[in-house]
Amino acid sequence: MPYLSPVAMQRIEAVVVAALAVVVTVAVGYPWWSLLALFLVFDLSMLGYLRGPRLGATCYNLAHSYAVPAALGAVAVVGAGYGDRIDWLGILAVAWMFHIAVDRALGYGLKNTEGFEHTHLGPIGRARRAG
Repeated sequence: MPYLSPVAMQRIEAVVVAALAVVVTVAVGYPWWSLLALFLVFDLSMLGYLRGPRLGATCYNLAHSYAVPAALGAVAVVGAGYGDRIDWLGILAVAWMFHIAVDRALGYGLKNTEGFEHTHLGPIGRARRAG
């Protein structure tokens, strides 16, 4: 069996998560394009870079971690168990996870304070071309 680096494994994993998000979205009755309609909303976190790389990386990483959308999804599932109609929260969580997964599949990982181009999946953009 060929060796896959941890970065390759994370990118493959992200493709699987993105595909699952599409399946879940369609299975619960939302159109698949609703994921695309919400896609860029989560990139508003990059506005933190206007105040510098440290705040930018912090804002970006908070918005591109699976923790918050997973918590929102859990709240939506518990709410559904009690009969509350908060399915909008569930689709928001799935769309958020879809966004993170597509970013990771494309190589846009969590940022460090060296700058936007330096991620946990390796350099991107100018930093990749320079390296």
